[in-house]
Amino acid sequence: MLLIYTAHIMDPYTGLDGLRDILIDDNGIIVKVEKHIDWASAGSDVKMLDAKSMTVAPGFVDTHVHFRDPGQTQKEDIHTGMRAAAAGGYTTVICMANTKPVCDNLDTLQYVQQTAAQEPIINVLQACAITKGLSGQELTDFDGLLAAGAPGFTDDGVPLRDAALTMRAMEEAVRTGTLLSFHEEAPEFVPSPGVNFGSAAAGKFGVPGAKPISEEVMVARDIALALRSGARVVFQHISSAHSVALIRAGKALGANIYAEVTPHHLALTEDAVLEHGTLARMNPPLRTEADRQALIAGLKDGTIDMIATDHAPHTAEEKARDFAAAPSGIIGLETAFSVCNTTLVKTGRMTRMPLLQCMSKKPAEIYGLTGKSIEPGNRAELVLLDWDAHKTYTAYQSKSANSPFTGKPLRGAVHSIVMGQRELRFR
Repeated sequence: MLLIYTAHIMDPYTGLDGLRDILIDDNGIIVKVEKHIDWASAGSDVKMLDAKSMTVAPGFVDTHVHFRDPGQTQKEDIHTGMRAAAAGGYTTVICMANTKPVCDNLDTLQYVQQTAAQEPIINVLQACAITKGLSGQELTDFDGLLAAGAPGFTDDGVPLRDAALTMRAMEEAVRTGTLLSFHEEAPEFVPSPGVNFGSAAAGKFGVPGAKPISEEVMVARDIALALRSGARVVFQHISSAHSVALIRAGKALGANIYAEVTPHHLALTEDAVLEHGTLARMNPPLRTEADRQALIAGLKDGTIDMIATDHAPHTAEEKARDFAAAPSGIIGLETAFSVCNTTLVKTGRMTRMPLLQCMSKKPAEIYGLTGKSIEPGNRAELVLLDWDAHKTYTAYQSKSANSPFTGKPLRGAVHSIVMGQRELRFR
């Protein structure tokens, strides 16, 4: 048995916001959530966890991570990815399909599932590709991959350029009861990726950059297709103010659409690329302050549903290349809570419970993940948080360290997670 006592529980599922004790049985199931639980009544072998001054919340859920396994394990592997996620307060993650080989088949899907099960630090789900080989030409076997445990489908990293094929994918998603997640960047409006078009940073590094309309034109198209098909569609890592407005309008029209935003798009602008170079190179790129403010407003009013990290590890050698030759993406699992708390809560833009909703409840519900609330009968998947801690990241559990937040003073830290009866601390 594990007794977590003097915990300030904040549960966006139930609305509970107050001091409680939590008793967890030997199978990792929550059996009591009460104002006071007498430890003696729990048995002689009860383990005690003092949560005084901590917030206990449902573990975070990240619907968009890259663990690079199989195929690029010099950057990350499933084990180190799980450690990074746990260090950041995440108890469930969904991995993207752009592995090598692409996760468009049962063998690759089962490889990830079996590898994660060897040392199940957290829950790892593996999304599968919409099209074979991310080619944008032939749909994968939705029925077979769903039956094997795929939580959804995405060609993340590669936009679906063919509108007719996209419509067929949506129709398949409706038929099979799943959802699709889209990386929206039309290549014809991306002269060069990773930095905002025409920005000072683009000029500094001698590249044109990526135009905001590259995202907006595809968001508009896929809202129209979603309205006609009835498909459930997630717009990944939204970056543009116009995209936010389009998604708001699409929802008002009745489209079954959802949107992600990353911590870095909430916290940083194109000017960060001037300071950090390739460590702030990402797709879609960081954009203007007006775009950043629109993203925050969209998150506050529910236009944007959830925060997802797009955790994208790369080696130091890769990020040391010239800007035009370096890969896009940054790690984000370990820093996410601190960045979001600093950017949103400590500035008064958002209160604590809505932030927890965007990091746990909403992504879980969108992907149909159940049993995540802090209630008797559910497995304990919890995060312990210190909202006021001063935190500076200098080292990571991830194999990679490609982050513009390294060395930056932040507020708020993850103390630990609880998975079943195990408390896991990585710092």
